[in-house]
Order: sequence, then C-alpha cells, then structure tokens
Amino acid sequence: MSLFSRRVRGFRLVDIMALALLMLIILGVYLAKTVAGRERAEIAKVERLIGAEKSRIRLLDAEVAHLEQPSRIEHLSTSFLGLAPTNAKRETTSDDLPRIAGKGVGQ
Repeated sequence: MSLFSRRVRGFRLVDIMALALLMLIILGVYLAKTVAGRERAEIAKVERLIGAEKSRIRLLDAEVAHLEQPSRIEHLSTSFLGLAPTNAKRETTSDDLPRIAGKGVGQ
C-alpha cells in the first residue's frame, strides 16, 4: 500500500499530513504577527522616549542660552562679586609684560 493511498478513518494519510502542515503554518504566522505587534509597541514606546528626550534637550539648550547671556553674566559679576571693568590706567602692552613680571617676583 502506498503512502498516498493509505486511509485513516476515511481520510487519506497525505490529506491529514497536509492539514497538520497547514495548521503549523497558521500557528507560525500567528506567532510571528504577535511578536511583531509586541516589537511594534516597543518601538513606539522607544520613539516616545526619544521625543521626550529631544524636548528635554531643547529645554536645556534654551536654559543654557539664557544663563550664558553676556548682560546677565555682567550683572551677576558686578552685583554679587563686585567685579568691574579694568581701569584704563592699569592696561599695558605686551612689551611691558616682562618688566611687570620681574617686579612681581621681587616683591
């Protein structure tokens, strides 16, 4: 008796094997779609996190730009630290630097 003509409870054995193979393929496709759905959800979550981080970076960049404003730094240096612009009498040229440096060493 041939494998293709053998019958089990009225069905040919080849038909039962084809049905089992079809069920395995259906189960495989279902599992693949389920895994892909989970991965898609994970990707969407990561993309939301990236968007939130980009928003936070923009906010921090704006804060840094505010903190680095020259007028703000000048105001803080004069009001809290008591710093002021250098007096014109204290300015020197690069030629006078060795003389000034020698004066500071001997003191």
